Amino acid sequence: MAKILDRILLLIYSLVVGVLSILSILLMTGSYTLTLNKEQGHTLLISSIVVAAVLILLSIRFFYISVRRERNHQSSIDQRTDYGDIQISVDTIENLSYKAASRVRGVREVKTRIRIAESGLEIMIRAVVDGESSIPAMTEEVQKQVHDHVEEITGIPVAYVSVYIANLVHSPVIKSRVE
Repeated sequence: MAKILDRILLLIYSLVVGVLSILSILLMTGSYTLTLNKEQGHTLLISSIVVAAVLILLSIRFFYISVRRERNHQSSIDQRTDYGDIQISVDTIENLSYKAASRVRGVREVKTRIRIAESGLEIMIRAVVDGESSIPAMTEEVQKQVHDHVEEITGIPVAYVSVYIANLVHSPVIKSRVE
């Protein structure tokens, strides 16, 4: 929700800055002249201060968004051994998970996502299956294969593997023709 709000604020900010830039250019080049009485001048001054304050607040917000660091986002997992440090990227673990899940019979398409927790890796698998074998048995096999493969290859404990079956793929029916 916060990202959507930030995008809307960024859109409004961009539009206001664009309009103010065009107005400033017109006023500075003399293409447009402004004649105001004392009351209109006072209203314009107050409006300008309010718009400037809002733009400053939005600028501070966007600056904060651009420099802040994502707390839960880690690009690698660090391990220390007797011989030195090891870093394994999250992409590597996603690819290992993909490879293990794709080996299971009946699984057609796989997408993986990794979350790093205190208890170990949390692996989320999204799969499309052929629908010709038992889904509970297949998902259990996917969980076992991914869990064992990732732990064996990386040495990092896997807390759990969740599997989401997104859809079924219908196998094309080939009718044999008897003559």
